[in-house]
Amino acid sequence: MSASDEVLDVVDEHDRVVGRAPRGEVYARGLIHRCTFIQVRDGRGRVFVHRRTPTKLVYPSLYDMFVGGVVGAGESYDAAALREAEEELGVSGLPRPVPLFRFLYDSGGVAGKWWSAVYEVRCELPVRPQVEEVAWHAFLPEEELTARLAEWEWVPDGRAAYERLLAHRGR
Repeated sequence: MSASDEVLDVVDEHDRVVGRAPRGEVYARGLIHRCTFIQVRDGRGRVFVHRRTPTKLVYPSLYDMFVGGVVGAGESYDAAALREAEEELGVSGLPRPVPLFRFLYDSGGVAGKWWSAVYEVRCELPVRPQVEEVAWHAFLPEEELTARLAEWEWVPDGRAAYERLLAHRGR
């Protein structure tokens, strides 16, 4: 099954399920759906940063400071966060990501709007990122991540989540 065939819950402005549709249709029609954003830190507190592959449906080849993705039909945010983090990092046995907050992101027409659940998790396992999702990766100190914000092209939804995360943490 291709990514565009994956069935997602369609939700309203209040994050209530109102239907289901394949991801390709959800994106094409700009329907509101659900996504997870998981900030991953290693044992030294560095942030996992990666560049997306050029084959991604949305924001190909851009940098991201989160792993994550869409929440499948009938799946909880928490289950999706753990599944997506383990898949993208190429690990199993990751601690359950800690939920922090949610917000409604508007892509400005790229793929509609999506409810975004932001999480954090510590990963002390050796990572083997999923080659279909991750073209490059590194664990960066927070100072280097901050410096790269002006240098690299970042996924807009991840950038929005990161700014909200900094505000959430009082920075």
